[in-house]
Order: sequence, then C-alpha cells, then structure tokens
Amino acid sequence: MSSEPPPGSGQQPPDDDPFRKQPPPAEGSGSPYNAPPPYGGSGGGDPYGGGPADPLAGMPPLAPSGRRTLARIIDMIMVAVVVWLITWGVGVSEYNVDSDDMQYGKSLAQSALAAVLYIAYDTIMISRSGQTLGKKWLGMRVANLDNGSTPSTQTTLIRSAVLWIPFAFCCACIWTAVSGGWSYFDKPYKQGLHDKAAKTVVVSTT
Repeated sequence: MSSEPPPGSGQQPPDDDPFRKQPPPAEGSGSPYNAPPPYGGSGGGDPYGGGPADPLAGMPPLAPSGRRTLARIIDMIMVAVVVWLITWGVGVSEYNVDSDDMQYGKSLAQSALAAVLYIAYDTIMISRSGQTLGKKWLGMRVANLDNGSTPSTQTTLIRSAVLWIPFAFCCACIWTAVSGGWSYFDKPYKQGLHDKAAKTVVVSTT
C-alpha cells in the first residue's frame, strides 16, 4: 500500500514535521487521538474525495473564525505600514499628482507592490511554520487538510494568491471580507475561499 499522501497535499511532509497528523494508536492506549473527531465528525465523507475517514481526526480543534479575523487584521496592518513606507520613500503615491493618467499609473504600482508584499509575507511565513505573526500571537496555524502538516511553498502560494491578488487590484476589503468571512459559515472545516483553493484548514495551537 502506497505511503504517499492523498492528492492535494503538494508534497510529502517531512518525517520530523512536528505538526504532521499522527495515526491513532491501538485502542485502549489512553491517547487523545482515540477521542472522537472534533466538531462532531463521524467519518461521513471527505468533500475533497479523500474517502470516508474524517481528515480532522488526530488534529487540534479548528481555530475560531473571530480569532482568525483578528490575526488577519494584525497582519494586514503590519504589511500595510511597510507598503506605505516603501511607496512614500520612492514617491509612489496615489494623491500627489494632478494628471489622471499619472495618478492611475502610480496607484497601479502601489497595488502591485502591495500584492507582492502580502503574498510574499504569507507564503514565506506559512510555508516555514504554518503561522504568520498574527496567527502565532493568537495561537493558531495553517495545516494541510489531508495530513495536518505545514503546507508546502506551492500550496501556500496558491492560498496567498487567491486571498491577496483580488484584494490589491480590485476588491480590497470587500474580497478579504468575503474570502475570510466564508469561514464563519463553512462546514465542517471552517475554510475561507483561499483555504478551499489550497485545501488547508486553520487549527488552534493552544
């Protein structure tokens, strides 16, 4: 029987990944992995085609959506400050020219810079530890849905791009509210739209 992870994990998680989901040991060992799946999961089927087993079994509980929102706001503020400092330093501002064409060009440059920085920040931080600073401070992390491991760079890049490209170029806070706010209503995995694209979940670390 193959030991490869189900499709969608991006890569085989390293054996020393401390967050990799552990298989339940033999019955009666007293391990917390013998507990029922979180959020009432009963093995009713994986919408991603992973079979009848509950992919959340053996993983920490899902992070509350409200805490996720607060962590996202913290991350947005920190990156926005960096974007503002860079654009101010090089003279790329939306409000300092009279020509409409020049104003549009500089606004587009600022949006492109914001998209690059937001995507880079999320991708680098999450692919290393599953956590941005906001998530780390509030006790949560991003995990692959199928095996609980830290997402690969490729998986995290997909997740970040879905979240930040619309934000930077057209929809701003509306898209962030829709994509992130999806987790308030999504069942059973509390995924935002960016989580669905990358097949990830956000779980508590505390």
